[in-house]
Amino acid sequence: MRILLIEDEPQAAQRLEKLVRTVIPHAAIVSTLDTVKNTVKWFQSNPAPELIFMDIQLADGISFSIFDQVEVNVPVIFTTAYDEYALKAFKVNSIDYLLKPIDEDSLRAAVRKYDQLTSVRTTAPDHMVESIHLAMQMLSKKYKERFVIKVGEHLKSVEVGEILFFFSLEKTTFAQTRDARKHILDFTLDQLAELLDPKKCFRINRRYIVSVDSIQDMISYPNSRLKLVLKNIEDQDVIVARERVQEFKDWLDR
Repeated sequence: MRILLIEDEPQAAQRLEKLVRTVIPHAAIVSTLDTVKNTVKWFQSNPAPELIFMDIQLADGISFSIFDQVEVNVPVIFTTAYDEYALKAFKVNSIDYLLKPIDEDSLRAAVRKYDQLTSVRTTAPDHMVESIHLAMQMLSKKYKERFVIKVGEHLKSVEVGEILFFFSLEKTTFAQTRDARKHILDFTLDQLAELLDPKKCFRINRRYIVSVDSIQDMISYPNSRLKLVLKNIEDQDVIVARERVQEFKDWLDR
C-alpha cells in the first residue's frame, strides 16, 4: 500500500511514520510533506497514493486548501488537535480523523475504516469533497477585515486593505493608511499578529507588521538582514529581523 504523510511537526511526523509501519507493515511511505505548497507540487508530478494521512493545520495554512488546487481522489485520514465537536462533518461523511497525540489503537481503527471503504470503492466517495469544504468553513480562521478608528470627534471604519503597515511607537500602536495618515489602534502588535490574515500581512520585527502592498523596495543589509522601503513612511530603518528573513522571503514567494 502506498501511503503519503502530510505533517509539519517533525516529531509528530516521525511518530506517525513509526505507528503506520507498525500497524501496516506492508505499507510503503512514498513521501512526508510539511506544507500546502509542497503537497500541491508533489501531486502535480507524482502518481496518487492509496491512502493519505493529513494534518489539518500546516505551516502555510489549512490543508483543506490542497483540494482546491489539485484533484485528490483517494481516502484521507486527517490528524488534528481540534476538538471533536468541530469535526462531525468527517464522521457523518465517513472521513475519519485522529486526535493528537495519536495512539496505536486509534490508528488501527482508522485503518479498518479505510479497509471497509476500499472494499466497496476504488476512489474516495463523492461526498468527501462536500464534507471537506464544510469542515473548511467550520475550521478556517476568520481574520479581521476592518478597524474602527477615531478621527477627531468622529469614528471611522477603515478596511484592512487600506492599511499599508502597522507599527509601535512609545507603547502606542498605529495604523498607517494609503493616504499617509496615522491612526491609533487599541491593539498591541502581538494581538494584531493573531487578528490579521497572514497571507496579506507579515510581522518583520518587534515594531512593524507590513502588508504586501506597502513594500516598494528591498535592500540587502548587514548581518543577513533586509532593509525595506515602504510607501508613505518617515522611518528609513525598517529592517526585517535576521531570524525572520527566510520566512519573509517564503511569504513573498507564495
